[in-house]
Amino acid sequence: MQIKSPLQSFPSPHSYRNRIGRMLWTAVWFVLFRPSPRPFHVWRRWLLRLFGATIERGAHPYPSARVWAPWNLTMREGSCLGDHVDCYSVDRVTLEPYATVSQYSFLCTASHDYTVKSMPVTTAPIRIGRRAWVAADAFVGPGVTIGEGAVVGARASVFRHVDPWTVVGGNPARIIKKYELQKDAP
Repeated sequence: MQIKSPLQSFPSPHSYRNRIGRMLWTAVWFVLFRPSPRPFHVWRRWLLRLFGATIERGAHPYPSARVWAPWNLTMREGSCLGDHVDCYSVDRVTLEPYATVSQYSFLCTASHDYTVKSMPVTTAPIRIGRRAWVAADAFVGPGVTIGEGAVVGARASVFRHVDPWTVVGGNPARIIKKYELQKDAP
């Protein structure tokens, strides 16, 4: 007698077109994106655009960054997806100008509604504000907005919005301090 998982009887919430697109993107990522030399940001921007991403000039997607669905990604001028970033873009992910997501961070736009027997997928967009920095190995959850100039400390887990010009850290992330942008030294 075979025991069935309660989740086996529920169909995928993703369309056939979405699944085929992700399958093609995975092949392109593996063969053309991932092995590209680090300085070839123009090449990787072109590949992401080919799959529907909105990528402005000067954006820096690094070769080991994983993007689940490029058509849900927007990278503005000077923004950066660092090495080994996992961009689980089931919903929209937007990096405003000069936003940086550092190595090994996880941007997660999806979860499950565990209060329902079938545990349906729930999604909400992520927005990383202008000049904000998500430091190494941080987790940013569904529906979170990181404000302009905000800093998410290394290994922090963010489940709520972060105000502009605020530094947060820990799990769950808590405010460490507020700050003002200083002028560059002469």
